[in-house]
Amino acid sequence: MVTWAFTGFNMLIFYAALKAVPRELYEAAAIDGANEFQIVRAIKLPALRGSLIVTIIFSIIGTFQMFNEPQILPSMVAGSGVTTFYTPNLYAYNLAFTGSQQGYAAALALVMAAITIAVAYAVQIRGLRNASDK
Repeated sequence: MVTWAFTGFNMLIFYAALKAVPRELYEAAAIDGANEFQIVRAIKLPALRGSLIVTIIFSIIGTFQMFNEPQILPSMVAGSGVTTFYTPNLYAYNLAFTGSQQGYAAALALVMAAITIAVAYAVQIRGLRNASDK
């Protein structure tokens, strides 16, 4: 459900990145006799590298922040396997408001923030390293 919700947003980012590629590159590739696969491999994919990194970071952060969907789904789908511990945010919420463990929930939220920052930073550094290698 969340994947389909953010597919349009990610496609807009990819579309904007592809629109930023100068038309002269496509014309030069056509003059050189490049087929569509070669144009995708040599022009379009390198142009999408930066936007792909951004969408991966946004998707990771969005995955860690998922809250509404797992809270609503158990009541809609019987036997769905979605529990109160399905995502870190839902787990922290249930600790704080159902289990009366506000301190533990706050510590969990801080740890999840640190993990989110670390993962996003690692993806960004890896993407920058791959971009500079080429």
